[in-house]
Amino acid sequence: SFGTNRFPLIPIHDRTLFDPFFMSFILFSPITKMSGDAPLRTSSFVMADYVVFALMLGVSAAVGVYYACVDKSPGTSGEFLTGGRRLTALPVSLSLTASFMSAITVLSNPAEVYRYGAILGFYTLSYLVTMLVTSELFLPVFYKLAITSTYEYLELRFNRATRLLGTMLFIVQTILYTGIVIYAPALALNQVTGMNLWGAVISTGVVCTFYCTVGGLKAVVWTDLGVMMAGFLSVIVRSVVLQGGVMPIISDSQRGGRLNVWDFDTNPLRRHTFWTVTVGGSFVWISIYGINQAQVQRYISCKSLAHARLSLYINLFGLWSILLCSVFAGMCLYSVYKHCDPWSSGQVSASDQLMPYLVMDIFRAYPGLPGLFVAAAYSGSLSTVSSSINALAAVTVEDLIRPYIRLSEKQLSWISKGMSKHLVICYCNSTLLVCFKKYMLSPLVLCSPQAAISIFGIIGGPLLGLFTLGILCPWANSKGALSGLVSGLVVSLWVGIGAQIYPPPPEMTRPLPLSTTGCSFNSSNSFNWTSLVFPTLPVSTITTASFGDDDISVLSPWYSLSYLYFSPLGTLISICIGLLVSVFTGTKHLYSAFDPRYLYKEAVRRKWNQDSC
Repeated sequence: SFGTNRFPLIPIHDRTLFDPFFMSFILFSPITKMSGDAPLRTSSFVMADYVVFALMLGVSAAVGVYYACVDKSPGTSGEFLTGGRRLTALPVSLSLTASFMSAITVLSNPAEVYRYGAILGFYTLSYLVTMLVTSELFLPVFYKLAITSTYEYLELRFNRATRLLGTMLFIVQTILYTGIVIYAPALALNQVTGMNLWGAVISTGVVCTFYCTVGGLKAVVWTDLGVMMAGFLSVIVRSVVLQGGVMPIISDSQRGGRLNVWDFDTNPLRRHTFWTVTVGGSFVWISIYGINQAQVQRYISCKSLAHARLSLYINLFGLWSILLCSVFAGMCLYSVYKHCDPWSSGQVSASDQLMPYLVMDIFRAYPGLPGLFVAAAYSGSLSTVSSSINALAAVTVEDLIRPYIRLSEKQLSWISKGMSKHLVICYCNSTLLVCFKKYMLSPLVLCSPQAAISIFGIIGGPLLGLFTLGILCPWANSKGALSGLVSGLVVSLWVGIGAQIYPPPPEMTRPLPLSTTGCSFNSSNSFNWTSLVFPTLPVSTITTASFGDDDISVLSPWYSLSYLYFSPLGTLISICIGLLVSVFTGTKHLYSAFDPRYLYKEAVRRKWNQDSC
């Protein structure tokens, strides 16, 4: 056994392998070898924790059964994918909030605050800008056109080739992101609680597939947001009690440099500053809320434009609540371990394991609460994966099947419900990510918010530029649109992949100091902890022999660009190249070649006319 002096872990011989309850939960084996070079760990889960976790999975599955029973009509693919456009603002707002508040938010946001400070709190401004731009720019156009797939707009505005390329990029983006969402929390919880890695992955996928396939969008909108909040609040309340109040936690964070919110450095190479978080974060989240199928599909399912707009603003309060909880949870994490960092001392092997480690530490005497936090982490995975499945089903049916194969609405509805096979691709992708992490990247790169935001920046940024070009620029043509999209994607990929191969230096990322001066372990522990100190920065094993030092020095500023600026870079390049190519390839009489409803100006004019009537 090994652990902290306050809560030593349970020795392995205190567990029996023949316990009937343990055998019934064989997928969640409490004795699991850690990946990498870390030693064996034992789980502190007890029966109450398993019951709480299983109850959450059961409730999620029951949602799909409920909606399948109350709605016995055959339905159409549009009914299944958009809820018949009869939904109100409140359930849609809950769905919008939970769809991208995944387990990465629950596990990694507090770890980011622990390592880099609470400057992530400026995402509150990014969220506000995102809702304003989405509700006033993208929502009126998409809602008035009554489209099911966002990428249908690209064919209406430009041509079918643009639509197909946009659809394929969305599918790749969603598969990559979903793979991280499934794998990252499973890895963290496997290594800290002992829960079997693939058992966790499979259980999440089975429940998601079941209740999403049976219930459709009306099941997805009633997500697990409450469980996520309950998990956060339980950690915060217990930490406040242990540390003697809120003020000691704030004071510890201040002394440790975690309240570094007033950093207005304009250097785009800095990892986190006021400008990178607000400006770069706004572009990232606009690409998610403004054009991403998973989000657009939700707010266009509202019964009126007013309800759709209201759902966005109600959702804003949900985003703020989860963000502030995650930031304060990170401050609690630092306050508890300010003198004995579990990462540097080798008790965890990656920063995303810090929150589960804290939970197992402070809740060891409270059976059921560790299970609640596990449920909170997997609630994020359930909502995100189910949203991704539903969005993939929508674009597959509307963009890849309906335009080319003549089928009845009933047949399309059954195909939509069968699209959960996309989850198999996500599983394959998760396996690839495991291999990629093991042989090329450190766990810190894969399991941090940087990985997810980089995906949305590299692929979502050029797509955002494409839609912005179509909505705001009447003189943009299809040649310019395709050229802009490809150019933005190439540059974003170049910078994004280069940043993984040649990580930015510490003077740009500026990780905050950690201490192990207060660590004391059991005398019976034979491990030499000084030999298990893990690097504070991701280290790539890719060699650079093919590049000269001069080449690296010239390109290093590009590769050190903050990951939050990948999205603005791709967006601006797509718009600029698209406009230039459109001008040089001719725009005469272009405006009369398509319906003016596809433009922002016409959507606003119709809105004002309706309001005055």
